[in-house]
Amino acid sequence: MSVKQAAVADEFPHLLRSAPARAHGLLLTQALIGDCASQLAVGQMYLEGIGCERDGAEARYWFQHAAHQGEPMAMNMLGRCLENGWGGAVNYELAAVWYREAAEHGSDWGMYNYAHVLANGRGIKPNRAEAFHWFGRAAEAGHGRAMHFLGQYYEHGWETAPNADLAKELYRRSAEKGDYRGQCSWASVLTEEGRIEEACALLRMAMAIAPTYFAEALRCDLSQSRHPELRALAAVTA
Repeated sequence: MSVKQAAVADEFPHLLRSAPARAHGLLLTQALIGDCASQLAVGQMYLEGIGCERDGAEARYWFQHAAHQGEPMAMNMLGRCLENGWGGAVNYELAAVWYREAAEHGSDWGMYNYAHVLANGRGIKPNRAEAFHWFGRAAEAGHGRAMHFLGQYYEHGWETAPNADLAKELYRRSAEKGDYRGQCSWASVLTEEGRIEEACALLRMAMAIAPTYFAEALRCDLSQSRHPELRALAAVTA
């Protein structure tokens, strides 16, 4: 990298905040000449509408270009486009292929998403043993959401011997990573230990970031708790 290129790279985060349309234009120029990192970034900008109109088809187009150049996160994002129908038709089978590619190329999100489709049999034959393997790989890479799901395997003895202590440790680590599922599971452990105030604090954080359907189900569960503090929490946040 030249001195000039380094200077541009250092200034880019500020440019993205202050002039996102200009930042998009600069990245698009680099994407058009084949820079895969820029292709990934442009795809994300189109997906989120940063510095440009939101355009799922353009996002998928640029993720595909970067994925074919071997960019692991682009492989994962192409899988997400295919799974969710962003910018084109849903194709669960092809989504699973790209998640596998992302996982095998070292993307922690690819590992997590591949594990998830293996566990659910979405676009691929269900294989809980392989899902356990990839949730483990993702957790080793520091993926907070994968830690929660891996904890469930150890809690319930799926594809492994039950290990309550390891499950709790994974829930704690997942919660510390900010995953709302991990926060709920760790709050459940804290509740069992009588640490109700700590559990309430975690549950407030979880409900603030969780999808609506999850938060509503959680409030319903809390409203039936034997602990008045948790019932009160459900009422306040409803």
